[in-house]
Amino acid sequence: MTCHLRASVGLFATRRALDTGGKLRQSDMMAKPTINDVARLAGVSKKTVSRVINNSPLLSQATREKVEKVISEIGYVPDPQARALALRRNFLIALVYDGSADFLLPAAQQGVLEAIAGTEYALIVHPVDQNAGEVETEFRRFLEFQRPSGVVLLPPLSERAEIIGLCRELGCNHVRLGASPTGDEKEVPAAGDRAATAKLVADLIAQGHERIGLIAGPEDLYSARERELGYLDAIADHDLDRGPSLIASGDNSFESGLAAGRLLLEVSPRPTAIIACSDEMAAGVLHAAGELGLAVPDKLSVVGYGDTAIAVRLWPPLTTVRVPFAEMAKAAAGSLVRPDAGGEAQSDFYPVIVERSSTARAPG
Repeated sequence: MTCHLRASVGLFATRRALDTGGKLRQSDMMAKPTINDVARLAGVSKKTVSRVINNSPLLSQATREKVEKVISEIGYVPDPQARALALRRNFLIALVYDGSADFLLPAAQQGVLEAIAGTEYALIVHPVDQNAGEVETEFRRFLEFQRPSGVVLLPPLSERAEIIGLCRELGCNHVRLGASPTGDEKEVPAAGDRAATAKLVADLIAQGHERIGLIAGPEDLYSARERELGYLDAIADHDLDRGPSLIASGDNSFESGLAAGRLLLEVSPRPTAIIACSDEMAAGVLHAAGELGLAVPDKLSVVGYGDTAIAVRLWPPLTTVRVPFAEMAKAAAGSLVRPDAGGEAQSDFYPVIVERSSTARAPG
């Protein structure tokens, strides 16, 4: 009787047959290779096999290669649950974000997936409502239940001390994305928000705009404060009006952009350009301009911030500032998956102005 087996299973079954007097049992043919089988065939201890699987440095290269050769030959696949139990962690990278900033999620998710491609790690995405009364309790429960190997924190959560404190208390590796610079080695800051906004204003001035409005983001966010300071820097450098009537506040949502846009467009004389500190708020400004019959960009130039998916779906397509969240997330996740890579990872990231059709020269 001829048995058709995969090469790896066939090799394993054949070796076991020799260990049992040459008699090949049906159970041997169907058995799944175990760590004990690897140890026996490699002539090492089970602990040595475990060290090879977990990339321990406490092994000679010759031993490592011998064990890896047996693993490859017999088709052994480590049990992820057993490994997680032994190491007291799961092979998960958690991408944690606040629901109000979910526009950052697609780019950050792309970056993490690129970082873990080809590794044994998997991505888990977890929303946190930072305005909920029990945000700390909920986040603690998540960390204790899932036991991720590492956490990538998106803003604005990355700026909350209690969230960082929980990660440290529970011994969970974490990286803060786009956080205010603190000197903490566990952060991947996006440098240059202030300079990028100043450059936006300067570009609009070069196109003849002299009354430029700003819709600022939440005051408690470092990035929002930096963008407002960049606006004020450029206005002062060019000796233009920076009166309070040209600055409105928003919370990065479409609704707040709509309300702020209506407010700024009631000012007399009205601004010929408005910079919104998020693409969602810029979408609200476009809507407010449409209500008044103001053609964009002929009568009003509008600029967003973030270069999120909505920027190219609006009409006209939105001039905006691209924050490289995908690259930042990739670097953050890479530092969690390959902590020894250290200095090889990129650590400086700068926004880039993306010009589209929502800006033009100031109306004559």
